[in-house]
Amino acid sequence: MPLSPLPPPPLSVLERMLIRALRSFNSLLHVVLAVSLVAASAMVVWEFCAEAWSAFQQDRLAQGFLHALGVLFIVWTLSALISAEIDYVRTSRFHLRVFLEVAMITLLRQLIVRPVQAVAGDMPDGDWAQGAWQYVLLLAALLVVAVVHRLIGDPAEKTSPNPEGNR
Repeated sequence: MPLSPLPPPPLSVLERMLIRALRSFNSLLHVVLAVSLVAASAMVVWEFCAEAWSAFQQDRLAQGFLHALGVLFIVWTLSALISAEIDYVRTSRFHLRVFLEVAMITLLRQLIVRPVQAVAGDMPDGDWAQGAWQYVLLLAALLVVAVVHRLIGDPAEKTSPNPEGNR
């Protein structure tokens, strides 16, 4: 018969009050975080619209589209964080996958924005080899994060039964 762990010692009144206060404060912090994420998302969407309109007015559609796409990647990041916040509020669990997804989105954004900046002249003139090396490092980082993301797996897949039966 396996031994069951001992129950934790009873909490004092002060400890229970402290825990209740910390939980309330944590809830307040999550409200502030949620409001901040919504405000940041609204500002980034506004920036996207301004970028697209500016590109249209200046007849730089291709370059402006790619700049606006870079801004949309930030919206994607904020959306992932909002989804994570919703999951945390509902389940009190925060998954490592969220950090990995945000890292992948950020790296993808850099992979798109860097060449656009080079072509547009937004980056200082430098050694092409250095720019290529930085691009290779971004690709390698994306590959590493993607492999780790895949190794962690989807939590829904781990809890669902095997459709092919037990082997």
